Amino acid sequence: MSAAGSGSLESLREQNRRRLIDMLRRRGSASRADLARLTGLSRSTVSTLVSDLQSSGLVVEREPEPDARAPQQGRPPTLLTFGRPAGLVLGIDFGHEQVHVAIADLSRTILAESVRELDVDKAAARALDLAVELAGEVVARAGVEGDRILGVGVGLSGPVDVATKTVHAGKILPAWADVRPVDVLSARLGLEVHLDNDANLGALAEITLGAGIGAQDAIYLMVSGGVGAGLILGGELYRGCGGTAGELGHVLVDESGPICRCGNRGCLEMMAGGHAILGLLRPSHGDALTLDDVIVLCDEGDSGARRAIADAGRILGRSVAAIVNAFNPELVIVGGRVSSAGDVLLDPLREAVHRYAIPSAAQDVRITQGVLGDRAEVLGALELAARQAEVAAPAASVSDTSR
Repeated sequence: MSAAGSGSLESLREQNRRRLIDMLRRRGSASRADLARLTGLSRSTVSTLVSDLQSSGLVVEREPEPDARAPQQGRPPTLLTFGRPAGLVLGIDFGHEQVHVAIADLSRTILAESVRELDVDKAAARALDLAVELAGEVVARAGVEGDRILGVGVGLSGPVDVATKTVHAGKILPAWADVRPVDVLSARLGLEVHLDNDANLGALAEITLGAGIGAQDAIYLMVSGGVGAGLILGGELYRGCGGTAGELGHVLVDESGPICRCGNRGCLEMMAGGHAILGLLRPSHGDALTLDDVIVLCDEGDSGARRAIADAGRILGRSVAAIVNAFNPELVIVGGRVSSAGDVLLDPLREAVHRYAIPSAAQDVRITQGVLGDRAEVLGALELAARQAEVAAPAASVSDTSR
């Protein structure tokens, strides 16, 4: 074979290797058959490339997790995923009331994580300091070298400008308006940083690792202190032209309702978010009542707690019905702290969707509780970082005959 022909073949081999690596990077794990289908490569080519990647330690095999929701006949296929040498990622979730940091490998296995309470909305500088502190802590606890970390995913509870990588100027997170979290964290951690809204990251986590695996069109409804939504369209996050898609918590519910932090009146989160639920219950249960207390009361059968959560579900359902009409999703996943109430929240929400959405859209959608709990957003941050990571392909082997 001529030198030119050999070079062309080597270039094709490298392209095919990169296609497999990129697909694993996006999915976390996949079977050989999945990789052949998704990349368009032949099964023999995939098998040869996978053997090469396994010999380098970049890719390893793992047994699939049993899925009670989708029982299979026969033995499920062995999955391929990245080995520890492929690299690591950090995830940082700035919640309203806490900072949550985790480190994971590219198979999405968490190696260490740490959570610290803080009024994040009002203390941007302190929150960034704490994130850096916790990042150092989880790296040390994981017992890994910092130079193996490929990037950082960051979630923030506010509208994120995807062009400038900052929080949109406004009244929702005023303490963060002039802060550039990507620049600050990149400089202090020495890593590439990717920023997104926390509800978007919750959506990404649930369709990748949680209740929505395989869903192409889904809504993640995050009900905690406030209300947010992440939209999955065609299997990808939909952020809108400026990054504010999914700000469901600030749609109008009652124009004579209480004034919201965004400056408008009667927003959904003021009528059905966690703080609204607490406002209803604190006069009878005390000012120290927390959302976690409300969930405990609900589980214990407290009629007031159950009524407040059920009413919130009905209000949420009317707004979700509008999104169901607009986007016709197959799945609505309800996450966030209030979702721990389960069917006390979900049944009234489902009833409202079926009442207010058009029948065809209501019949198409399934409404379910998220399964990732309060880790959804940090898992989404890890997923964001993993999808953006630059994974180095190993040198081609002489025996590689991929085509």
